[in-house]
Formats: sequence, C-alpha cells, structure tokens
Amino acid sequence: MHIDVVLHPAEIALLPARDLSGTTCVVFDVLRATSSMVTGLAHGVSEIHPVCTIEEAQAIKARLTDVVLGGERQGDLIPGFDIGNSPSEYTGLEGRRIVTTTTNGTVALRACELARRVLVGALLNLGAIAAALRAAAPSAVLLICAGTFDTFALEDAYAAGRLIAELPGATRSDAAQTVAAMALRYPNPLEALRLARNGQVLTATCRSADVEWCAQVSKYEIVGIMEAAVIRPLSQ
Repeated sequence: MHIDVVLHPAEIALLPARDLSGTTCVVFDVLRATSSMVTGLAHGVSEIHPVCTIEEAQAIKARLTDVVLGGERQGDLIPGFDIGNSPSEYTGLEGRRIVTTTTNGTVALRACELARRVLVGALLNLGAIAAALRAAAPSAVLLICAGTFDTFALEDAYAAGRLIAELPGATRSDAAQTVAAMALRYPNPLEALRLARNGQVLTATCRSADVEWCAQVSKYEIVGIMEAAVIRPLSQ
C-alpha cells in the first residue's frame, strides 16, 4: 500500500483529470462536513447525496421524496434548507435521505468520484477507516484534505496524519510523511482542532461544541462509501 496526500483545494480541482481508477480515496473535511456525514450514518441516515451547488441540491429534492436538505455557505445554514452543517443536526434523522452541499467537503468528494473507491473519513471513524483499508489492501491510497475555501486546513491534514499512523506498513509520499510528522506534534486532537482556523472561527461563533464533537477519535465503527455519487454505509 502506498499513501499519498492531497493537501490543498487547488490540487483537488485537478483530481477529475487524474486517472484514479486504481486508487482508494479517503476524503477528510473534519470541521465539519465529513464529521457530520459520519455522525448521520452512525445514527441511521439511509443515504447522503453530496453535491457541489445549491441548485443541484434543490433539483434532487424536487425529484426525490422525503429528502432533507443540508449544508452550509460561509459556515452558516443556507436559506431554505432544513439543516446546516453541525453534526448535532444529523443525529435525529434515522431512515432519512440527506442531500448536502458545503463549501469544500462535498466538492472534494465529487472531485474524486471516478476513483476505484471513495471513503468518507473523519477523526470520528478513524479506526474503522484504517480497518477497512487494511482489509481491502489497495495498492494506492490518496487522502484528500478538503481545506477551507481555497486554503490548506490544519484539521484535515491532522486527521490524514493520524490515519497514516494506523497503517505502519504502508509506503509514504513526501506529503504523507509531512502530515504524519505533523500529527505527532499534537497528541491531543482537541488541541489541534482548536488551533485550526476553522476551530477558532467555530469557537468564536459559539459553536465550540462542534469542535469538541469532531475531535473524538474512533467514536463510531462505521465507514461511508460513495458510489454513483451517493454515500451509504460500507458493508465490511
């Protein structure tokens, strides 16, 4: 297994042109999109449709029944949507179907949709992701750090580094070596997330509970897998 890491949204924009047909991608948007998705799946959400635009989300809701519209712009609830991007909003939707659009996370997921496998990663399901990768033993793994707007995000790189530490037999690109070393700098995940730009913004806007929730490591034994642009629990 060889692990590489995409660290910046500018790299994500190039993914659709790459041949990822032999690659397993793991997408991290720790604060908060993928953490919310993992939380939803763990609480019985049936499926999640990640889309890039508000218009796409509205079109799917017009076509499908019993859809919950979720997501954010600038971190806030989108006008007319049912829920935002807080994990707490994804805990009471058992059996429901969610269509979500976020600034970075859903864009990153859709950018690698032609990969052999696309998994939804967070600190919340870190152990489960590592177990799934060890079981499948793909030759190539690409960890996607969704970022913040058009910049690098510490919390996503931190989660990628923590995952790499769970896969000690893998070879690593320079980017993978870098995030693995960085993750060692912060043994306390909550410290890392609070230091991140997104963590500081969430704390300043009275959403520190989201930061604390997303900092929990391996809380859930569930992995989301995206197939045909729909995320469902992976059957292991």
